[in-house]
Amino acid sequence: MKKWRNGIVGGALAVLLFSGTGIMASEDEGEYGAAAVSEGETYSVEEMLVYAIQDEYMAEASYLAIMDAYGTVKPFTNIAKAEGTHISLLLPLFETYGLEVPENEAVEHIELPASLVESFEEGVAGEIKNIAIYEQFLQNEELPDDVRSVFERLMAASENHLAAFERGVTGNPDGAGRKK
Repeated sequence: MKKWRNGIVGGALAVLLFSGTGIMASEDEGEYGAAAVSEGETYSVEEMLVYAIQDEYMAEASYLAIMDAYGTVKPFTNIAKAEGTHISLLLPLFETYGLEVPENEAVEHIELPASLVESFEEGVAGEIKNIAIYEQFLQNEELPDDVRSVFERLMAASENHLAAFERGVTGNPDGAGRKK
């Protein structure tokens, strides 16, 4: 039974990853957040900052919507708070580089997953995409040190979020060593 469930979870994750959608992104999202980033492309500092903050907006809005629908469930509670912190780390960079902070339109781009299980699966897919965009942005050798530092910090946080969502997919969202 466990192998069968893992196969389904793996297949669902593959579909999510290769569909190009981030965390619970709606099909009509256009150019928003991680979904707007194409592998192998080079982006300006402004574009990177806009896509990064949009993706953090999207994650925060998604996790809050999940909690509204399914209750205050770990790790969504902690990670939603962390997304607010991520946004606050990005905001000073917009000021430093004289850039306009994009309006938070994330709620217009999300769809609520059909279940809590699907929420964990989409959380995994979204964090994988988030990590991938930060890896791509960090390859830019001309990236200013302050931007690089924030992107490294956000990528490390996403790696922690990924582990938490993976625990949720396996039925252990609080990491306490027992399934709930």
